Amino acid sequence: MRAGEALYVLPSLRAGAGDEGGIVLTRKFIEGAAAYAERWPGPVVVCMRRRTGADTNLDHVEVDPADLPFGFQWLEDDAAGVARQIGGARLVLASLIDHHVRMATICARCAVPLVYVSEYCLQTRRQIIRAETANPLLRWRRQWWTMRIERQFEQALRLAAGVQCNGTPVHDAYQNVNPSALLYFDSRVRRDMLATPEVLEQRTRELLDGRPLRLAFSGRLIRMKGADHLLPVAAGLKRLGVPFTMDICGGGPLLDTLKLRILRLGLADRVRLRGVLDFRRELMPFITRHVDLFVCCHRQGDPSCTYLETMACGTPIAGYDNGAARGIVKHSTVGWLSALDRPRELAQRIARLDDDRSHLADAAETALAFARRHTFEETMQRRVDHMIECSDRQKLSAAS
Repeated sequence: MRAGEALYVLPSLRAGAGDEGGIVLTRKFIEGAAAYAERWPGPVVVCMRRRTGADTNLDHVEVDPADLPFGFQWLEDDAAGVARQIGGARLVLASLIDHHVRMATICARCAVPLVYVSEYCLQTRRQIIRAETANPLLRWRRQWWTMRIERQFEQALRLAAGVQCNGTPVHDAYQNVNPSALLYFDSRVRRDMLATPEVLEQRTRELLDGRPLRLAFSGRLIRMKGADHLLPVAAGLKRLGVPFTMDICGGGPLLDTLKLRILRLGLADRVRLRGVLDFRRELMPFITRHVDLFVCCHRQGDPSCTYLETMACGTPIAGYDNGAARGIVKHSTVGWLSALDRPRELAQRIARLDDDRSHLADAAETALAFARRHTFEETMQRRVDHMIECSDRQKLSAAS
């Protein structure tokens, strides 16, 4: 490895041990790390912690580290070991999580520039706790710990060379803490996956022909993603007399509950559970060709790649007014938001859109235009350019 040129990547994701002797990662992470390797002017090394239990990600794959287009190492446990591991690197890119707070001090001692990647601001983390924690005492303890760790996050950010902010909530929170804060919108969609004008024209004709409105959701079936609110939205639309279908794509702990509630609410003729679809081969083509409106009941402002990926299908979004969705709507000028945790209001908003289908058709074009400016390729290049700028700036500062 060429000294002084390597990029070390420390993600929040943990790697698990595979049944065949390899390591278990997610396809999304591998694609992202491979994109760094394609663009970074030197070697790329990923350092990860071990995962012992299961997680809720849907795209696990077992790989041999030797077959990856980047280096792989297990992250050392102690600070001295980490310092030896990353010493001499050109840059460290680390997720802003509790385990990586110490990296600010370690990198400063090693004179290695550090750029953090952040997805959750304090408000979003607190929203996630409220959505996922039913026990009041446990909820209070988690809220207290979150407030405490936020102070450490801000101290670490002040020492870092830069921060990359996934979504507007975290950018709004940290742009005044670190002067080199980059805003980006996460997406796995490459240029060749964007909806074509021909497909969009066909879908528009079907929409304006008056057939039932085609709704969909994709993602993890968990409370923080609002999967438990999809059926109340569907039930509200049924009460309002809106002709519609709703396809729910994904898997997770709420799957069995959704199956039972579909039957109890009499929605079996309208709501379909499609399971986990392969992203490129199945999910993207399905939403592009067969979905008029995406229903997004995310109950917090996490910067889900769902937003950009759905818009890349030329499919507009109606959802809850969380911070991430609000930022997407502001920057793209398309989308419709209702108050958090109010599925009946969201159903009413969708019913009004059903009465103005030409507006929906126009919104599809606007959504696609925004996604074209934020494809995977464009976003990754901007991020790598930002990392190089942060590294060069710190070198110049140290030399002066």
